[in-house]
Formats: sequence, structure tokens, C-alpha cells
Amino acid sequence: QALARLPLLLQERDKANGLNTGGFISGYRGSPLGRYDMELWAQKERLAAHNIRFLPGVNEDLAATMVAGTQYVGVFPGAKVDGVFGIWYGKGPGVDRTGDVFRHANSAGTHKHGGVLALAGDDHGAKSSTIANFSDEIFIATGIPVLYPSNTQDLIDFGLYGIALSRFSGCWVGIKVHNDVVEGGGSVRISPTEPHITIPDHSPAAHLGPAGFNTRLMDNPLIMEDRLYNHKLDAVTAFARANPIN
Repeated sequence: QALARLPLLLQERDKANGLNTGGFISGYRGSPLGRYDMELWAQKERLAAHNIRFLPGVNEDLAATMVAGTQYVGVFPGAKVDGVFGIWYGKGPGVDRTGDVFRHANSAGTHKHGGVLALAGDDHGAKSSTIANFSDEIFIATGIPVLYPSNTQDLIDFGLYGIALSRFSGCWVGIKVHNDVVEGGGSVRISPTEPHITIPDHSPAAHLGPAGFNTRLMDNPLIMEDRLYNHKLDAVTAFARANPIN
């Protein structure tokens, strides 16, 4: 329920800040995130009213490919919105099989008014999986920073921080969702102004051009690699130091 409320909050905050954005959610069902699609379907009309579309994927990597495509809205001409934020979801083994898409998409970047969260349902004890699994190593290997919520409030707060971080740094942002957290609950604060998010003074290097850390129309693999590992991840560190997410 908290993760279904998250995109509504993202769009409402964007609207309050003068941005006309949309949202796109795709992934592949499976515990510990097995009820996420059910909650999204239950909120179908509310999501549509906020210009958010939910479309499950045939599998995890095709879902991630669709989410990656949303970050080119605003790069090509003819966009009807300022940007589209994307949310991908899957369980730990789905993170494993989606590594190639994560690597390409994270290198290409995110739109400055878009941003992407990758929700990974981790099952350390193989409670509902055929193998014990965790997502940290794949995210790290593909250059994706990881946030690790410890309770229901964190699911919302880290989601809001995560999209802001993704837009600022040009990186996808992983959210490690442990089954004990996502299958739990609790009272949460919902506010149009909380959490307060600080955007640090960390400007892209001049040679990165006008697109800075974000997606561009034409790109080169070696230039993308340099931008990710020598610039974008530094921006992630600057954001982490400016906000209480460590």
C-alpha cells in the first residue's frame, strides 16, 4: 500500500513545484512484492487521474526496458509532459536476470524531470524463493546506488529521496525491499512537504555538456562509462551527504 501511494505522492509534489509529469510502473510479480500489482490495480482510477500508468511486464528485463524508455520523454520532440518517472519492481532472482538492462539503462541515464526507482524484493531466508537471494551485488556491479528502507515510513521517504537523487545524478536508484519490511506495516506520515529534500550544489563538469548527468539523444559507450563512474556517482555521494539517507 505504501509503495502504491508513492507514485501519487511523487506526482503531487511535482505538480506543487510547477512540473507536469507522468509516471510509469512495470515489473514482474513475485513475493516479497507479490501484492504490489494487486494494490496498483486496486488504485487504477486514482493512478490514471495522476497521469500514472501501470503495465506489468512479460518478464523482469522487458519490464525494465520499458521503464528505461520513459527516460527519453523530453529528449525527443513532441513530449506532452515535462518528464516521466519510472518504477520497476521484481524479486531478487529477477534482479539477477535484469542485470544487462540495468547496466545499459543506468549508463544511459535518467531525465532531469523523470528518474527511476528499481524496487528489489529480497528474500534472504528463501521464505518464498527457490534460492536465498539479495540484490546488493547486482546493483553495485551495474553502478546503481542502493537505498535500504527499514520500515514502512522509509518505503515512502526513500522513494521520494530516490527519485530526487535519480533526477539529480542521472542514475537509476535501487530500493532494497526486504520481505520483513514489505510484509509488515505501521503508521506513516503523509505530507506535501516532508521529507524536505536538499539538492546539493554539485554542478556537472563543463565537458559533460548541457545535458549534464542526464539522458541525451546520442551517446557513446566509453563516454557513458566515464560519465557514470567519474561524475554521476560523485553526484550521488554529494546528494547522500546533503540528505539524511545514510
